[in-house]
Amino acid sequence: MSRYGRVTPEIRSRLVEIVGRDDLLDDEESLQRHSHDESLMPPHLPEVVVRPSSSEEVSKIMRLAYEERIPVTPQGSRTGLSGGAHPIHGGIALTLEGMNRMIEIDEENLMAVVEPGVLIMDLHQETEKRGLLYPPDPGQESGTIGGNISTNAGGVRGMKYGVTRDYVNGLEAVLPSGEIITLGGKTVKNSTGYELLDLIIGSEGTLAIVTQATLRLLPKPLYTALAYIPFKDVRGATRSVSEIVRRRVMPYALEYIGQHAVLTAERYLGRSLPDHDHPAYLMVGVEGNREEDVERDLETVGEICMERGGVEVYVADTQTRQRQLWEARKCLFDAYKAFWEIDEVDVCVPRSRIPDYIEGAEKVMESQGVLISNIGHAGDGNVHSIILRGELERDRWLQLLERITDRLIEIGLSLGGTVSGEHGLGYTKKKYLPYKVGKAQVELMKAIKRAFDPYNILNPGKVFDL
Repeated sequence: MSRYGRVTPEIRSRLVEIVGRDDLLDDEESLQRHSHDESLMPPHLPEVVVRPSSSEEVSKIMRLAYEERIPVTPQGSRTGLSGGAHPIHGGIALTLEGMNRMIEIDEENLMAVVEPGVLIMDLHQETEKRGLLYPPDPGQESGTIGGNISTNAGGVRGMKYGVTRDYVNGLEAVLPSGEIITLGGKTVKNSTGYELLDLIIGSEGTLAIVTQATLRLLPKPLYTALAYIPFKDVRGATRSVSEIVRRRVMPYALEYIGQHAVLTAERYLGRSLPDHDHPAYLMVGVEGNREEDVERDLETVGEICMERGGVEVYVADTQTRQRQLWEARKCLFDAYKAFWEIDEVDVCVPRSRIPDYIEGAEKVMESQGVLISNIGHAGDGNVHSIILRGELERDRWLQLLERITDRLIEIGLSLGGTVSGEHGLGYTKKKYLPYKVGKAQVELMKAIKRAFDPYNILNPGKVFDL
């Protein structure tokens, strides 16, 4: 017998009373669309999809679900890669795409107040028009603020600026019981009791549903430049990373890209990059408020890289050229998906251990006979290992996939790393949690989950099992 209640005709009627008929979706197309994210997991159909437009509506939905013990799966744009948005137990898929208002850009306090359905790319555009910067910059700009908060995503600027957690100053959230809570706000300091804000961030929608976020902004640097540097070998590229930091250059981005990824980007975009003939590449972004500082940092970066096997330093010093290079880097996930069936592991290791991780990943590739393309945020140690099916029979590839994933995560952990840098555990990676944090911490996490959600109705089956 199921521990959960079902969405009966009576429950549907009550949901319609809350959100209106247009925002209760139960046609086959809508159910299919909200049955999965971008992971390889088979879809799980919800019984109904609801699209609230306010925190009050979210509260009423959760209160009803709590009373009837109906599972609720919060969803954003469903671009996640770990099955976090799959309605494992059916129930209600609660999509936040309708809550997409930018409520305020507070230029005096350098804060943005937004709803969870706001797209990252839209927030970037709005803040940059005002000379401001919201630093978190994940590759999937079609992702939402709510989704980024749920996994504590980082992106290409993580090396210098940190991750989403560092820019969430306040949250409004709805508990599984339907109660609305407000955490933090626009104040810079807060030493008042336990910091529950940090519990919600990165909890993958298992503790509360974020309905509003107050985000910290920064003044946007006046000058930027981007270097694209091919290397004779992988180790030379990866060993340049730590030396750049040691020489007191702090790039806003320091990305590693293998040759296969460069060729894939060119094929997808239909245009050539400055070089595609070498095994490894770094993209190094520098910025500052004085042009001479940017030029000095570029010169230092060039010297370091050329001493370690760099072939040439291509500099994009106009916004158009920089945008074209970034387009090639940020399109990679979509590019790989366009040509192959893929899966991805996103371990994060100490920056100095990146050469060892990539070397280990290449040995796994050779031993298993499966192509692995390594790209990632070299500046903060977060490597995305993209595992391609290629010409393999699908069943054979899926068999190998689990073994390869196990081995890559094992390598990452042995180097002092973690299971996931920014994609989260969701459903597909949850078995690895004890390997990183140990039994005692898992039990503490479960106790926290029970305190927030005693009936385990909010995104059940994610992060760990109860």
